[in-house]
Amino acid sequence: MKIKDTEIKIIQGDITELKVDAIVNPANNKLIMGGGLAGAIKRKGGKEIEEEAIKKGPIKVGEAIYTSSGKLACQYVIHTATMALDFKTDELKIRQASKSALEVAEKLKIESIAFPALGCGVGGFPYLASAKIMAQEVFRHLRENKSSLKEIIFCLYDKEAYEVFQKGVLGYLDYIIHKLQNGPFVTVDAIIEVDGSILLVKRSNPPFGYALPGGFVDYGESLEEAVKREVEEETGLKVISLKQFHTYSDPDRDPRFHTVGTVFIAKTKGSPKAGDDAQDIKWVKLENIKDMDFAFDHKRILLDYLKYRQNIEPF
Repeated sequence: MKIKDTEIKIIQGDITELKVDAIVNPANNKLIMGGGLAGAIKRKGGKEIEEEAIKKGPIKVGEAIYTSSGKLACQYVIHTATMALDFKTDELKIRQASKSALEVAEKLKIESIAFPALGCGVGGFPYLASAKIMAQEVFRHLRENKSSLKEIIFCLYDKEAYEVFQKGVLGYLDYIIHKLQNGPFVTVDAIIEVDGSILLVKRSNPPFGYALPGGFVDYGESLEEAVKREVEEETGLKVISLKQFHTYSDPDRDPRFHTVGTVFIAKTKGSPKAGDDAQDIKWVKLENIKDMDFAFDHKRILLDYLKYRQNIEPF
């Protein structure tokens, strides 16, 4: 499976034998390489790996450092702390440890990295939960960053873990990419009323027609941030206060694709002026709304708002 330019693989084998740029060691925060995978890395790669790691420690649980790899086939060992010396781990620790290991990989500008099942050895964390947490962090990392990584491998030693990770990582990523990314998409719109008139935008892109100022929520934006940005881009107005009105989710509300839109009542300052995404803007009296045609379901929204203004429960 590929995410952008990065291949995601699940293999069964011994991670200490892999010829990759870096392997990940699920470490304790003191970076002492005693038992489990850490012990195996030290036995095969040499004590110098542990000695170098300890010089860089201790680190916080969830943080990561890298060392050379001694006699191992890889170039680096990335030590990411999934627990302290109490050997207890949890979702937050594994999530942060996964994130930190990927960040170190980017600093090293490497192209391939191999992960074991973080938290599942001495920590006793369930394989499936670990697989999904790590898959989520890999997806987030690759989506939000321009990555040097061309290959991310999940290497599991035994068959049971391998089969769980096949489903938990590849199955989960397939669901995200091919189901969730198809929508529904999140939108916002603003009702701006002054002296009984509503500010409308004449759209310059299809679907054409008049509509409330609004648009899509960008990745990493809150609904409130998105509606403020859209209002300013389309009308030049600054939003000074917001109140959520209602969310509309009919799959047919947008002829392009399924959207879920949250509508806000907004108070603004400034003088309105049509922006790049608007062909024109105009104020329309509330009583004239019912005689107009609108893009999307914005006529219904404004009729609901009219009922709300008349103290009638519209929904």
